[in-house]
Amino acid sequence: MRQTVTTAGDPLPVLPGGAPYDVTVIGAGVVGTAIARELARYPLHTALVEASDDIGNGTSKANTAILHTGFDAVPGSLEARLVREGQRKLSAYAAETGIPVERVGALLVAWDTEQLGALPGLLAKAEANGYHAARILDADEVAAREPLLGPGALGALDVPGESVICPWTTPLAFATQAVRGGVHLHLDCPVRDIRPGAAVHTLATGRGPLRTRFLVNAAGLYADEIDRLLGHDVFTVTPRRGQLIVFDKLARDLVRHILLPVPTAAGKGVLIAPTVFGNVLLGPTAEELDDKTATGSTREGLDQLREKGRRILPRLLDEEVTAVYAGLRAATGQEDYRIQEYPDRRYVAVGGIRSTGLTASMAIADHVIALLARTGLDPGDPTGLEPLTMPGLGEAGRRPYLDAELIARDPAYGTVVCHCERVTAGEIRDALTSTLPPRTVAGLARRTRAGNGRCQGFHCGAALRALTEGAQP
Repeated sequence: MRQTVTTAGDPLPVLPGGAPYDVTVIGAGVVGTAIARELARYPLHTALVEASDDIGNGTSKANTAILHTGFDAVPGSLEARLVREGQRKLSAYAAETGIPVERVGALLVAWDTEQLGALPGLLAKAEANGYHAARILDADEVAAREPLLGPGALGALDVPGESVICPWTTPLAFATQAVRGGVHLHLDCPVRDIRPGAAVHTLATGRGPLRTRFLVNAAGLYADEIDRLLGHDVFTVTPRRGQLIVFDKLARDLVRHILLPVPTAAGKGVLIAPTVFGNVLLGPTAEELDDKTATGSTREGLDQLREKGRRILPRLLDEEVTAVYAGLRAATGQEDYRIQEYPDRRYVAVGGIRSTGLTASMAIADHVIALLARTGLDPGDPTGLEPLTMPGLGEAGRRPYLDAELIARDPAYGTVVCHCERVTAGEIRDALTSTLPPRTVAGLARRTRAGNGRCQGFHCGAALRALTEGAQP
């Protein structure tokens, strides 16, 4: 493992001899961290800069956490190819590293004759995308699959390959391998201006200048603004807010599949899905906004979700709500990714990565490396990365509080700190001493689940804050 470099707060360090970075990736969401991880395989000086205080802190932390098959992508589109490739790569990577995945399958439920008539077209689209496991179910088959479904379902498209995944562990795994592989991670480092040069770009950041030969823009909601700093006006990101409701773990037995509506032009619509943490999600809404920071929930949005949820799975609305949250997707008005290389600028724009970005992330990274080569980068010969095992946050796995042998070796794993989520002192200690430790209680929650349960940190919050603040250098 190379020397790890993660910085925050202080002025940016200068490379030996004042040399520029070879490549800088802007944005440490799931796509940016995947690109940085792939770059770590090459003998390059790479930087990953992030405006916030943690990786995966934007769209990547607030989504529906579905590992898509790509069955309903636009056939022949870049997104269709990268989702298909990314699903295979991320499934294998998750198995290697311990990222929780549950293959629960999905049902696209038709509630009226128009939706029922759309199912053959969706099946044909799936087959055009190379997915041949889907099939159409009649009303009786749907009722047998989901006995608690609301009345009136006429049929469904069965997509058995759809899965749910941990959205927090994935970018954390990518970033951990990137940093251990020599990538410099700079947090609290917003890019405010870019001065392109003939050989070197100079980024004006909130922590001082950063010089780089090649540049990758994976800034998510702000990708259009970074793109304009390079002199382009190709796309505009319109934040699309998705509000979601998280139901208590006692609701988990009510649903067996991801329950999807027949999609519309506005998106995949409101779904009900289990999570790898043992909860049930209802959402998201699809609200076009102007404010890229508007991640609050609204009464109107939550009422809309409850109304739709009552139609899909009536008994779900009788269950306790654990939490509500909202995320923003980067909509650009185009049904495809906005990934483009600019050889004259030694620059690759990675924009318009919508709800499928988690699934496609590793394939996007491969694609970007190829585009960087077309802009003139000679990355050298790739090498392997140090193997990685992530903490097991999934409810279906063997959690530390249940592992008698682990507890016998280290009693800290038998000391429960967060009783709602059964998170132990050993897990919290491991997170706080990891390669990328959390800097906030929210960051600790994404690494351990602590504070995410029924009481939302009411009982353990003070202890979690004290532990997190005490671990800060």
